[in-house]
Amino acid sequence: MAENILVIKDVTKKFKNDTALDNVSISFEAGKIHGIIGRNGSGKTVLFKCVCGFMPLTSGQIYVEGKQIGKEIDVPQDIGIIIEAPGFLPHYSGFRNLKLLSLIRRKVDDTRINETMKRVGLDPDSKKWVSKYSLGMRQRLGIAQAIMEDPSILILDEPMNGLDKHGVEDIRQLILNLKAEGKTILIASHSSEDIAKLCDTVCEMDAGVLTFIR
Repeated sequence: MAENILVIKDVTKKFKNDTALDNVSISFEAGKIHGIIGRNGSGKTVLFKCVCGFMPLTSGQIYVEGKQIGKEIDVPQDIGIIIEAPGFLPHYSGFRNLKLLSLIRRKVDDTRINETMKRVGLDPDSKKWVSKYSLGMRQRLGIAQAIMEDPSILILDEPMNGLDKHGVEDIRQLILNLKAEGKTILIASHSSEDIAKLCDTVCEMDAGVLTFIR
């Protein structure tokens, strides 16, 4: 029987009188790509933030790799994240930004950063400031930041934002390769094509209610 690496039980998240998540319950199996579709404001990003421990729940429980968020652990350590626009220091190069981020946990060296940047289609030797990056280059750098420490779970909120057609194909293939390496990947996307081509399971989020589709 396959392992459920992420379990969400009866989760509700309210902001004053607004219910962002309405009694959400679902489990995600390890080693698969799980898609969540929904319009802006439907609750996808709030759900991802709660899974990552960035927001306290109003009620319910979230378990990542068997540990309850907010009780046994505050923030899961084995997760790579893109939520909303990736934030980087504008007057540093892409490599320098990743190098500074790597110093927090000291899990990766310069060689790994170089390899990861190349893997997402960026030149690690480029001195170009991130402020001069295109939207697509920033998105690629955000993906590099999410995967450079080799996490077992990836949370990708609109990972194709800002990418041209070629970039979308590159990142789709990267995501499939990461799945082949055994990663568990959650993707929120507006693109039905991305979801159809990448995802093993699909849910829809609408007004804070999550419905399993396939």
